[in-house]
Amino acid sequence: MWTRNFSLYFGARTISLLGDAMMPVASALAVGEVYGIAGVGYTLAIWTTSAVLVMLFGGVFADRIGARRLMIGADALRVVTQGCVAVAFLDGAPPLALLLTMAFFSGIGAGTFEPCINGMVPLVAKDPQRANATLKIAEAITQLAGPALAGVLIVATGPVFVYTVDAATFLVSGVALLLIRVAVPKPGPSNVLGDLRRGWEEFRAMNWMWSTILVWVFWGVLVIGPYVPLSSQVIGADYGWVMAALGLGTVLGGLVAIRLRPAKPLAAGATALSGYMAAPLSVALGLPLPMLMAGHLVGGVAMAFWSVMWSTSVQTKVAPDVMNRVNAYQVAGSVSGMAVGQAIAGPVTTLIEPRTFIMGSALVTLGVAAALLLIRPIRQLGRAPEETGGPSIVAPAESLT
Repeated sequence: MWTRNFSLYFGARTISLLGDAMMPVASALAVGEVYGIAGVGYTLAIWTTSAVLVMLFGGVFADRIGARRLMIGADALRVVTQGCVAVAFLDGAPPLALLLTMAFFSGIGAGTFEPCINGMVPLVAKDPQRANATLKIAEAITQLAGPALAGVLIVATGPVFVYTVDAATFLVSGVALLLIRVAVPKPGPSNVLGDLRRGWEEFRAMNWMWSTILVWVFWGVLVIGPYVPLSSQVIGADYGWVMAALGLGTVLGGLVAIRLRPAKPLAAGATALSGYMAAPLSVALGLPLPMLMAGHLVGGVAMAFWSVMWSTSVQTKVAPDVMNRVNAYQVAGSVSGMAVGQAIAGPVTTLIEPRTFIMGSALVTLGVAAALLLIRPIRQLGRAPEETGGPSIVAPAESLT
């Protein structure tokens, strides 16, 4: 698996993910100190919204010019946006309008980058599940180190240095991607609307995919979207350590996903996903720091295993020539709920105490896992026959079929 191309791609993703992992903590602490929960929620919401708006077109252009080229352009844009935020913090408290504007353009960069990730993995690795699990471990390690590092740097140096480091990570990522050499199939004559229509037809034809995304919208609105703004304020100064525990759990979940190859990956992933309930539940109950970290450790394992099962299913079930377009639809759908959840994080605190809302998020997590298992196409989706390597097991969820 460790070819030159995969090694470069692994390096690009890892360094970029380190910067990404630092940003939620940096934003929660830096923006939150000036503009409160509402400021954090609005900043994250406009970032997510702009990303969703361009994702579909990102998928189209990735299939036309190649995922690698589009990812390099997205990295270049984010070097500029994060650098501008770093400069803005030199004067102390930057205007909220400037933070929102940079979040908008940074979201555009993320929205064009994200649809390319699934399309790149099969180009640089022959074993998608092992590659996905390895990348998930790298993501988890950055989630372990990034939040703690951001918390320390914010206290020691302030937001300027943190945002400068983030800009540098995108620069390094872009250079590494530039060095990758992959063959890009030349698409036939088409137009943008036709490409979008083809991607939608493929997406709609896969019942297991669109039904998962439909459920995931509720997850975004009621769990993941508002979680960072609300939990960061509830937990306070220990937030970085709690997120580091989540990252450690993701490492463990990725290691499990390298070894276990369930016959029905989405059923196994949905069963594991129910364990994410431990993260919001620990916050809602106001548990001490060791228990908060334990809850997020379990949540990280659950989320990582589901994520690997989902990514591998997408990469092995979707035709390569429409991979980026289909991926754009599924990513845009899955994160659209997040934008709504992030936007309501501030206003909801005027109606509901944050701990009460987070308790509801814990219950919704169980409902999401149950809904995924109740949908037959999701529950019965099997492994692609060409996947090889690792022991094959019977998923625990198979008893539900």
